[in-house]
Amino acid sequence: MPDAILHLSSLVGSPLLDSSGKRLGRVEDVIARLDLGDPRPLVTGLMARIAGRDMFVPADRVAHLEPAAARTSTTKLNLAQIERRPGEVLLRADVLGRSLINVASARLARANDVELVCEQGTWRVAGIDPSAGARLRRLLPRRFRGQQEEHDQFVPWSETEPFVGHVPTARLRLRPLRLARLHPAQIADLVEAASHREGEEIMQAVGQDKELEADVFEELDDEHQVEFLRERSDAEVAAVLSRMAGDDAADLLLEIDQDRRIPVLNLLPAAKQRQIRGLLGYNPSTAGGIMNPDFVSIPDGATVAEATAAVRASEIPSSQIESVFALDDGGRLAGAVHLADLIRAAETLIVSTLVEEGGPVVAAEADVPEIARLMTDYNLLSMPVVDAEGRMIGVLSVDDVLELTLPADWRRRYGLARD
Repeated sequence: MPDAILHLSSLVGSPLLDSSGKRLGRVEDVIARLDLGDPRPLVTGLMARIAGRDMFVPADRVAHLEPAAARTSTTKLNLAQIERRPGEVLLRADVLGRSLINVASARLARANDVELVCEQGTWRVAGIDPSAGARLRRLLPRRFRGQQEEHDQFVPWSETEPFVGHVPTARLRLRPLRLARLHPAQIADLVEAASHREGEEIMQAVGQDKELEADVFEELDDEHQVEFLRERSDAEVAAVLSRMAGDDAADLLLEIDQDRRIPVLNLLPAAKQRQIRGLLGYNPSTAGGIMNPDFVSIPDGATVAEATAAVRASEIPSSQIESVFALDDGGRLAGAVHLADLIRAAETLIVSTLVEEGGPVVAAEADVPEIARLMTDYNLLSMPVVDAEGRMIGVLSVDDVLELTLPADWRRRYGLARD
């Protein structure tokens, strides 16, 4: 159990006393080391204002910390001017009053206070208090702030990721492996709720995983997509688009400045170029404009074993494979088989025996209301799109339709990631 808990706001501004009780100066900040991976970062010292200068008081020279004062272990200190070492942050200047990512809830939380804990004589950062009460306490004169021992909104430091891009000595930015535990839509919500600088820091972190970066771009709203591509080179924009689903890449290409579209398009791999050019030929509010041209298809005479092998060999994300589509020799749609039915069937069965007959399809020119009606009537999560000759050219998913039928500001109204 911890020996003591201390609010940063109650310590900052308190007197710094020597071991005899003589006043040396005033506590200005608390220094902690964040780059060691500790769930409770180590307090390495204090920044104190002494004789008009900011001086460093190492933690091993601090005997006691309390709201009324900080007391050193000696009457003589060999003090040096403050000089931050790599990985160190000033909790008041760099953390207090700023946003952090609460990884457990996938929301932004403001550090209205920082809690320190003493464990076996060593002070550590325990967590943050994002409550409005903590913010109010900071506005009060220090002698009236009090020391609240427990509260409902405490967030352990182990569940947070601080934004430290503004800290010159911070060697580690946001840790991408921790962010990767979140769904891309949750990360996109965080980016949209954050300031531009914070959002850039999130995007730089996820950018270390190029596939995750593309997934997050797909989930961002149009405004933020353009915002985070504006300062990137054409080659960097093309690299992002090349990893996105074809329909999302085509939509994003139309959002960037017109004079950049052709140069970016020409930098894409040839197959991706053809795919996007084809999608851009359709009205964006029709089935052809919102379909995904990537799908798993097999000959209608294939066996279940061959069909499951095609699924395993596909590079399409598993979340986008709901059905496998059987095509005849001319590429015309013979029918669809749900992935679950394939898994349950004997491997030697011919897929055509499992195909659902009479399932709905739509032409590329079908509008969104017609698509929504069919998917609702037939209780579908996905639906094939065919051309005038019945050849399959893409697949619609329910989320594609929802994005066009929900209000334009649905994410902003319902998906805010800020506490």
